[in-house]
Amino acid sequence: MALLDDGRLVEIFIERMRDRGITGNVYKARVTRVLPGMQAAFVDIGLEKAAFLRAADFYPNTGGDSLLKEYEEENGTASLEADSSPPRVVADAPTTQTAPPSPAPIETLLKKGQEIIVQVVNGPIGSKGARVTSHIAIPGRHLVYMPLTDHVGVSRRIEDPDERARLKAAVEEIRPPAAGFIIRTACEGLSKREMQGDVRFLLRLWNRTVKKSESSTAPALLHYDMDLILRSIRDLFAADIERIYIDSTRDYSRIVEFLETVMPRFTERVGHYTDAEPIFERFGIESQLHRALERRVWLKSGGYIVIDHTEALTAIDVNTGRYVGKTTQEETVLRTNLEATKVIVEQLRLRNIGGLIIIDFIDMEKAVNRKKVHDALSEAVRKDKARTNILHISELGLVEMTRKRKGENLLQLLCEPCPTCDGRGMVRSVETLAYEILRRIRREARSSPKLERLTIRVAPPVADFFATTESAALQTLEHEIGAKIIVKSATDLGEQPYEVTVAEAAA
Repeated sequence: MALLDDGRLVEIFIERMRDRGITGNVYKARVTRVLPGMQAAFVDIGLEKAAFLRAADFYPNTGGDSLLKEYEEENGTASLEADSSPPRVVADAPTTQTAPPSPAPIETLLKKGQEIIVQVVNGPIGSKGARVTSHIAIPGRHLVYMPLTDHVGVSRRIEDPDERARLKAAVEEIRPPAAGFIIRTACEGLSKREMQGDVRFLLRLWNRTVKKSESSTAPALLHYDMDLILRSIRDLFAADIERIYIDSTRDYSRIVEFLETVMPRFTERVGHYTDAEPIFERFGIESQLHRALERRVWLKSGGYIVIDHTEALTAIDVNTGRYVGKTTQEETVLRTNLEATKVIVEQLRLRNIGGLIIIDFIDMEKAVNRKKVHDALSEAVRKDKARTNILHISELGLVEMTRKRKGENLLQLLCEPCPTCDGRGMVRSVETLAYEILRRIRREARSSPKLERLTIRVAPPVADFFATTESAALQTLEHEIGAKIIVKSATDLGEQPYEVTVAEAAA
């Protein structure tokens, strides 16, 4: 699913049926290990790798404020309202333990073999298992239901204070006791009656989940979130979306049916794409997607940024490139850095880059200019739903920032490590391979006393190197080992850099 803004690809969501995402799913899990030193636990949810549960994500340790804050950080939509009443945990929550009166070490709350209810916050990434929480949040179209809290939050995107107060009062009136809700942006302008439908739907959904838990043995899937198509409609389809196109007849019908139930006034905005040209080609998405995998991203001025991934962090380098400016060097650098801030944030969102990010802006001599760049970066991330934290820019032009990680980034999702370079993005040079082959020939000669002939099949550039630059070295080596050395150019080596065939003299 591609999200376009004025024809420009701003976000891409990919879900393969054989490997559906699990974020948002609710499981009955079994604790496999409790780690007091890390204040965390590993739990089995039925996947190949155990899921990771932090102490702060286990419900007896925190109240409703924490859950609402967590949902805000994950989704960028919630905002807490002041509430004088203390948060409380629902007494009949589907867990196997009771909440202590105050935060307690995880080893006093969990033990190996214990069964608990958890929800996936982040799916598995690389070698890491999923991250889970017991702070359950079940999203509907207009509301998010939180069965373990007693608070009501309002989307920060609803800015009118009167509307915020009206919506909160309405939900407070229709919600059952000890039921927490977040009022989503899609709720704006709705009547109390319209919101009641969402409340009933979410309560029924949670009750089914609880009943399934009571009859299941961990690990077991209790509730799975909607697939990508319906999630996109539920979470992204708002008043600012002008049109939705879909090329599947079956899914077009599913979308229309879903909209007629929850948002009938938006049904006419859905179009069934039937042209022969693939839909991603028609809207220029395919080419933009390919560019989103490249290291270098050009700026309109002629400058560019380079994005490199390591296991620990993502490094982004800003360069002036072809841009030489019209005034002073400091002004040229400032303009390039300011332009880069917007592009960097766009690329972080498009490529789904999270974790630690280091940005190496071009050095600026004036502190006032460094502040301008930092302010521009801070302003750009305001449009990003993912939670970010930006530190001050250093005198060297470096900025450290973090962005909430949500699943695999685009490169991890669409690519795999290069078998030739082991994912480093570099392969051995022609000269390095040539001298490695010379050493290999000497090893073969030592292990084969009756060696008569060695045939070396190499890529054309290496064969040319032997025929020109190091032809004398081959002749010297032939004399040294007393055997014929034949170098052949080959284009069918596949992943192997070269092949060596040994022929010994007849006995």
